[in-house]
Amino acid sequence: MIALAILVVAAFLLFVITLWKRRSPAHLREIPAFTKLTHAVGLSIEDGKRLHVSLGHGSLLDARGGSALAGLALLRSVAERTSVSDMPSVASAGDAALGLLTQDTLQAGYQAAGVEDAYVHTMGRVTGLTPFSYAAGAMQIPQNENVSTNIIIGHVSSEAGLMTDAAERNNIKLIGASDNLAGQSVLFVNTEDPLIGEELFAAGAYLNSDPTHAASLTVQDIFRWLIILALLGGAAAKFVGVL
Repeated sequence: MIALAILVVAAFLLFVITLWKRRSPAHLREIPAFTKLTHAVGLSIEDGKRLHVSLGHGSLLDARGGSALAGLALLRSVAERTSVSDMPSVASAGDAALGLLTQDTLQAGYQAAGVEDAYVHTMGRVTGLTPFSYAAGAMQIPQNENVSTNIIIGHVSSEAGLMTDAAERNNIKLIGASDNLAGQSVLFVNTEDPLIGEELFAAGAYLNSDPTHAASLTVQDIFRWLIILALLGGAAAKFVGVL
């Protein structure tokens, strides 16, 4: 019941704040990684090179699904912007359901750009169904397909080291974020401007003009402060002997 109540409140707040954001544009703080990603998209089109979006191997049926959905939001924007390029973006996933959604998201990006006929289903791929087989398959894409920037966003763990090493050896720019602590550690030491913590879930807001994405950040902030206040209230109640 508590989880359902939280879900209902979050949905209501998202609806209300989205309406508000439509009237008042969002003012987001600068995150260097997203600034570089925006530049990388433009440069890839000019240079005739690809972007590779690695969505990790998170399942959509458990807690790892949040990071996968955040990666799909980023992929949707990247696909739309690079659909006119001679070397369109490609994406890889390590889960069967996520792989299907990857192809669907890429196709939606092409539809939004008005070039649906240019879409090819092999742009979205499942490179392996275990963490290391996924990484082993994904690391081949930057090496062999003229990739200028590798974007790792989703649930990845220590196997991300294989992909970051491949990017470094081929002088490929790397942008990364993970909801896994081991994955965050690997990406933190291998990227110039790592995305930390909840910054992973801000991808849609920074790359998409849809006010729903900006509203979702505000909802996250509201619940974050509610959790902080609950923790402080609980500590105070314990201190005075109420609990």
